[in-house]
Amino acid sequence: MIMMTKSGQPRKQRKFRALAPMHLRRKFLHVHISKELRAKLGIICRSTLVRKGDKVRLRSGDKKKHTGAVTRVDCSRCRIYVEGVVSKTAKGVEKPRAVSPSSVEIIDGDFAKGKRANLRKKQA
Repeated sequence: MIMMTKSGQPRKQRKFRALAPMHLRRKFLHVHISKELRAKLGIICRSTLVRKGDKVRLRSGDKKKHTGAVTRVDCSRCRIYVEGVVSKTAKGVEKPRAVSPSSVEIIDGDFAKGKRANLRKKQA
């Protein structure tokens, strides 16, 4: 088993991410929650685990500001697939393109039940 590294060396960080076990790779799938959604729901956390069905906005890349629902979450590759983000193959077939979780933010999702319900501020 690979241990978490405290090193700042890029090569050791890359090695850790590449060899990380599945229960740690899950942590790499956290995405930011938009300021508007945090204010609306009273959420104190800045990020949460992305789920299939969440509505997200891309923050970087050639599809910047594109919004769509998450169609698939790939834990083994640490990537998500967003509705409408596709690449054309040489034959002209459109294939879904994988997106890094660090380049998206949640703008709408189900925060009513499960662990996400605990993200809201405790009412005094």
